[in-house]
Amino acid sequence: MSGDPNLGWKPAYNPWLIAIAVTLAAFMEILDTTIVNVALPYIAGSLAASSDEATYTLTAYLVANGIVLTIAGWLSDTIGRKRYFLICIAMFTVSSFLCGISQSLGQIIVFRLMQGFFGGGLQPSQQAIILDTFPPAQRGAAFGVTAVATVVAPVLGPTLGGYLIEHLDWRWIFFVNVPVGILAVIANSILVQDPPSEEEKRKTKRGIDYVGLSLIVIGIGCMQIMIDRGEDDGWFGSPFIRTMAVLGFLGIFGAICWLLTARKPIIDLEVFRDKNFAMGCVLIGAMGFALYASAVVIPQFAQNVLGYPALQSGLILSPGGIVVIIMIPIVGQIMKIVQTRYIVMFGFAFMSGALFYSSRLAPDIDFRTLVLMRSLQTAALGFLFVPISTIAYLTLPQKYRSDGAALFSMFRNVFGSVGISLSTAAITERTQADQAHLSGFMTPLRYGYNTLIQESEQTLRSLGRAANSIHQQAVSHTYQTYMKQAQVLAYGNVFQYVAVVTLLVVPLCFLISAKTAQGSGGGH
Repeated sequence: MSGDPNLGWKPAYNPWLIAIAVTLAAFMEILDTTIVNVALPYIAGSLAASSDEATYTLTAYLVANGIVLTIAGWLSDTIGRKRYFLICIAMFTVSSFLCGISQSLGQIIVFRLMQGFFGGGLQPSQQAIILDTFPPAQRGAAFGVTAVATVVAPVLGPTLGGYLIEHLDWRWIFFVNVPVGILAVIANSILVQDPPSEEEKRKTKRGIDYVGLSLIVIGIGCMQIMIDRGEDDGWFGSPFIRTMAVLGFLGIFGAICWLLTARKPIIDLEVFRDKNFAMGCVLIGAMGFALYASAVVIPQFAQNVLGYPALQSGLILSPGGIVVIIMIPIVGQIMKIVQTRYIVMFGFAFMSGALFYSSRLAPDIDFRTLVLMRSLQTAALGFLFVPISTIAYLTLPQKYRSDGAALFSMFRNVFGSVGISLSTAAITERTQADQAHLSGFMTPLRYGYNTLIQESEQTLRSLGRAANSIHQQAVSHTYQTYMKQAQVLAYGNVFQYVAVVTLLVVPLCFLISAKTAQGSGGGH
């Protein structure tokens, strides 16, 4: 690229060692977005808090993380990318230790805010470092390494969390970050270097855009609170959620207006003039939505409907992580001969088909079938992350890489949060709706209902139950069967909704420039 100050520059160490080192730090941070979910009941019990209060440990992390993800490019340019990256790793590790030794709910919420604040800088820095470390022809393969963190970490989080809680204590979900964090600090301090472009950025600092920063903090912060707390607080029936929604909208709308007109904005929205980058952000947001929404549904179904313990429900997801790791190099080879946009289209179509198949849940579904459903979903992710990342940065000018990496990560995480909240809300709403629908069949006027009662009474009689209580027990058992069926239908409905969303994304792939989406991951 003409005018690129990094032209001819090469890192002192093997680029693949650098990719592994920076991905180790990002993996640790992304793992923490899902590993805590299974620990909430244990945190609440240990710290004498209610389950609802314990969810603020999630909200605190997501709010701080969402805000910092947006401004990570500015922080990186201001502090220096390598210095900022090392500070984030070190302080994330310290915050993890402090979370592990917390003695009250207030303490763990403060330390989770710290975790989110410093963790938010890891993903954008990782992406920007890889962009400068590898030449364009190798970036597709390099993004395959980052995909291990982005796609596999959320999948393994519940499994690892369940294992640590079952065999040790909930505090170990935080302590496990300490040795990894120390290793990551040492490895990255040795291997990572700032390229010449970073030196130039430090000479021309952007300064502090107080208005832009304030609007982003209000907008992203309030929106994340609304998304995370909406289901627990009854959505727009709650004055608090309505207030957060209004402040979130005004903050984001005001931030966009300000950033488009400010002389030295905290985020340069000119980055979206690159059509491939803009489409990449939309597509990675859709992938994040599908990834996190689908990752929530199966473990919840396994625990709430089938009665699986936390570890076993997490194990349903683990084989999917292995499938992604296998798929990434295969897709890397396909990118050399097939237009990247066609690979992304296939990925979303495949994801839609896998989700429609997953909607065929049943009350007696076995573990193997659930594993197959999740593995098909994650196989589709193999066709999405690397190609989308390659497309997004392919034609992006070097000067926009810091802001671009921050916004790209922000889209994925924010839409991932939306996916989690909407899928959880839809499960509750559809369960109630399906219960109302099925209740119409629970009447003696229905032949099927009478048959079910009679079969249940015969079973209870054969078990030697008291004759005067058999009918009531049969009715109670039938009612429980209906309620379970309603839950099963609700989870299936959610898979169908996410499948429709992913299918609607397929035509958007045609908006990617055909010229730059050919061969070599679009490297022409």
